[in-house]
Amino acid sequence: MPATRTLPTAARLVAALSLGALGWFASDLVRPLMPEGTAFGWFNYVNAILGLLCGWFVIGSRAGRGMTEALANGLTGVLAMIIWGFFLQSFNLMLKQSMENRFDGPIEAIVGIFSNALDYAQYLIDPMLIGVLLIGGMICGVLAEAASRRWS
Repeated sequence: MPATRTLPTAARLVAALSLGALGWFASDLVRPLMPEGTAFGWFNYVNAILGLLCGWFVIGSRAGRGMTEALANGLTGVLAMIIWGFFLQSFNLMLKQSMENRFDGPIEAIVGIFSNALDYAQYLIDPMLIGVLLIGGMICGVLAEAASRRWS
């Protein structure tokens, strides 16, 4: 295993910080798309932390392979952040619904996670949000690649 797969690198740091910032910014874009009265709580913080983690582990670990790969790595990192975001936010809603006794059993609650994720996805089909995530992800990948070339 190469040492760069386990050690902190500048590319990992840049990828984590840039994707974390993108996660925060995208969270701000999501707020007006959701129904009025939605309680967001730690929404921005959770998504920024997901961005940090996906940037570090997904984009940063793959930096240094060229600009074409950097674009693909950025898109992969954004997709991972979106999938984890849907899962965590849906899981959180499922827990709240479970406390209100909306499910008859654990299997129904697990199915509820995916049902909640589909409900969230319907609100988030917005060209501006999708464009920001796609372009932002590619920029994150390119920034990580530039950091890898500059400081490795």
